[in-house]
Amino acid sequence: MKPAYIFIVLSLILLWNCNSKFSETTSNIKVNVSISDSIDSKPLDGRLLLIFADSSDAEPRFKVGEGLNAQPVFGMNVEGFTSDNDMTFDNEVFGFPYESLSEIKPGNYYVQALLHIYETFNLSTGHVVKLPMDNGEGQQWKSSPGNLYSTPIQIEVTSDGIKNFDIVLDKVIPEIEEPKDTEWIKHIKMKSELLSKFWGRDIYLGAHVLLPKGFNEHPEAKYPLMVFQGHFPSDFGGFRTTPPDPNLEPDYSSRFDVKGYNIIQQQEAYNFYKQWNEPDFPRFLIIEIQHPTPYYDDSYAVNSASQGPYGDALTYELIPYIERQFRGQGKGWSRFLYGGSTGGWEALAVQVKYPDEYNGCFAACPDPIDFRAYMLTNIYEDENAYYSESNHKMTEVPGHRDYLGNVSSTVKDGNHLELVLGDKSRSGGQYDIWEATYSPQGNDGYPQRLWDKYTGDIDHKVAEYWKENYDLSYILERDWDKLGEKLKGKIHIYCGDMDNYYLNNAVYMMEEFLESTTDPYYDGEVDYGDRAEHCWNGDHENPNHISRLRYNSMYVPKIMKRIMESAPVGADLTSWRYR
Repeated sequence: MKPAYIFIVLSLILLWNCNSKFSETTSNIKVNVSISDSIDSKPLDGRLLLIFADSSDAEPRFKVGEGLNAQPVFGMNVEGFTSDNDMTFDNEVFGFPYESLSEIKPGNYYVQALLHIYETFNLSTGHVVKLPMDNGEGQQWKSSPGNLYSTPIQIEVTSDGIKNFDIVLDKVIPEIEEPKDTEWIKHIKMKSELLSKFWGRDIYLGAHVLLPKGFNEHPEAKYPLMVFQGHFPSDFGGFRTTPPDPNLEPDYSSRFDVKGYNIIQQQEAYNFYKQWNEPDFPRFLIIEIQHPTPYYDDSYAVNSASQGPYGDALTYELIPYIERQFRGQGKGWSRFLYGGSTGGWEALAVQVKYPDEYNGCFAACPDPIDFRAYMLTNIYEDENAYYSESNHKMTEVPGHRDYLGNVSSTVKDGNHLELVLGDKSRSGGQYDIWEATYSPQGNDGYPQRLWDKYTGDIDHKVAEYWKENYDLSYILERDWDKLGEKLKGKIHIYCGDMDNYYLNNAVYMMEEFLESTTDPYYDGEVDYGDRAEHCWNGDHENPNHISRLRYNSMYVPKIMKRIMESAPVGADLTSWRYR
């Protein structure tokens, strides 16, 4: 017998023995989840999650993640779930970081179940889809009002595996209290006709508006507008009218390795309040916008096949509404975009797609702006997103690093976790919102996958759709003859050269094109922070944990310079510049 055949036979024998042991000790695992009789509800659809945690310092639902501290979680779709029928987790239910319940290593665990509830939407495209509606929390499954969850219980996993147990959904996440208006900050909400038509139900957009000093005393003033893009804001952040709370117990930020970061944040917010009141500080309106979708905590601020016309709704409905209500200038020369990460991509994308409606973008650590560097994947040429190409070995593609290059998770990790939290791009996670934004709509009404979520194999037809519609670097190069004059002086990009998610790679590629432009030259700025992680925003003087708290003020001098250089003849440059 040839050596290769011997190897195959031995492998089959070993596999048979493993399967036999598996069937004897773990094949009958059943975890039954029920809804308490005390909860009165109609039949529910959604994603049912079963979560294990090593310790009880926080509820298991708050400990799910993809990094080195990842805790086991398993997920399954349910339909028509009521207190009259149980749902059962067995070995076939997919999980992360263990794919099966049978793989969980021995130990003591705290276990919790949660039902992320889906609603049915009748889209204007003719499709019917089931998705989680935002309920004021910013599309967070672990804290979305109305979701059901259980009281955590403790179990022991022995060397023989998990013994069958039951768990009861006996609690409902309560409603969230909306923020209240103050002297400085106002909160608005408006129904979007464009989005309501697309989704087949009322859809609202919101914003937190920071008023300038002297707003009421100067009714003649009309103000420029600064639009802060980014993840869902529960209220206007980084603005505090009083010094830090003297009784605040200092916390520790593991991300920045800084003790008392909560006190630093309060001090920076108070410093901004004082700066906002200085006689020579420019008088602007600043808004933080709320535009969560059934796929994520914000829409990515552009039109898309599966999410609808969010770009048009924000630019042509929400922003004019705010400007009318709070005396904005209401002209493209007076509007500016800025933000980091998701907000960085949004700031640049909105500027590119609506070049006449805004006068400058300041994009910090943007999500991939060139899909040849979709982090470490070239979606046009690579065959697989999870493994580097090789004939004789498989090396997983990293997904997250620190400034020294230490890797804590891979692209596969992030995607497999999302696959547990929700199929059909419904996890509320990062890769899924990119698909919900960039992908064509599938025949089932959900976004088409860029790659197989389990294997990582890339669909290059979908990649081409991404390229033509959302690859910002490609779009600029393709359309520079039309966009160049409109965008001259408006593009400013900042990124750390050790960004945790390798986002600097795409910035390098866009910079190469921008610096090659001659007709016209882009006349903007691309800058990098040495050894800086996510989310560096152009500040060479302060560490990242400080500069990230100063978005609202750090671009003001550049905005003022841009206004003075580019405002059209007859523009109002005086009414808002009182002391």
